[in-house]
Amino acid sequence: MIEKLKTEISFYRDRLIVHPLYENINSIYSLKQFMESHVYAVWDFMSLVKKLQLDLTTTTLPWQPPVNNSASKLINEIVLGEETDVDKDGNSVSHFEMYLNAMHQINADTRGIENMLFELQQGNDIFNTIDKAVIPNYVADFLNFTFRIIEEGKTHKIAAVFTFGREDLIPDMFISMIKKMNRENEQNFDKIIYYFERHIEVDGDSHGPMALEMIENLCGTNSVKWEEAISASKFALEKRIALWDGINLKLTQTKKILT
Repeated sequence: MIEKLKTEISFYRDRLIVHPLYENINSIYSLKQFMESHVYAVWDFMSLVKKLQLDLTTTTLPWQPPVNNSASKLINEIVLGEETDVDKDGNSVSHFEMYLNAMHQINADTRGIENMLFELQQGNDIFNTIDKAVIPNYVADFLNFTFRIIEEGKTHKIAAVFTFGREDLIPDMFISMIKKMNRENEQNFDKIIYYFERHIEVDGDSHGPMALEMIENLCGTNSVKWEEAISASKFALEKRIALWDGINLKLTQTKKILT
């Protein structure tokens, strides 16, 4: 069934890999604009990770053995890599913080995501926080989809959204373009280059295969769960495409104004 799922979503994955957005990120300014929207996807990805950990491992006291040992092992290994990876300087850091540090390095504006985190730290509801945040509609729509899936609470659907909205969809061409900008400008982009290369490496070598195994483990022989996982995967990819469309439109409109 996992092969059927991969086949059914291949159209959406292909659209993302060849999306025109990547070619339009060809300056420091456009890279900043991209990162200022993309950071929300980096952040909400961590919420999917942690929800899976809550569902699949024991996080309450007194401790009890997990119901699904295989899935529990898989998500714990993924959490270890996503929440406490190593940055280019050898420091233990989450992938989200790695991304924020990369934004700071090129002077991208982090106030939007930091304000959202502050509001949530005050105990505000996630959906009200998204609604009140000064963010583009395509970012708000992306976030609302993620947290509605989390709120629904179907672990196999959460695992599917987690698995097929990953950074392994970023093509090599995009990283090559950032490296070219890095060579041609005095400003250093090494942190964002490291982030994408590290994320793609981890996703491809370990987290990607582990996530697929987790879906197989959670859906088993239940045909209803498999159909729900396929549907959730398609929706997740459609939301990512809409996010890319929104960012791309903003970039192209800005270029027209500047020229």
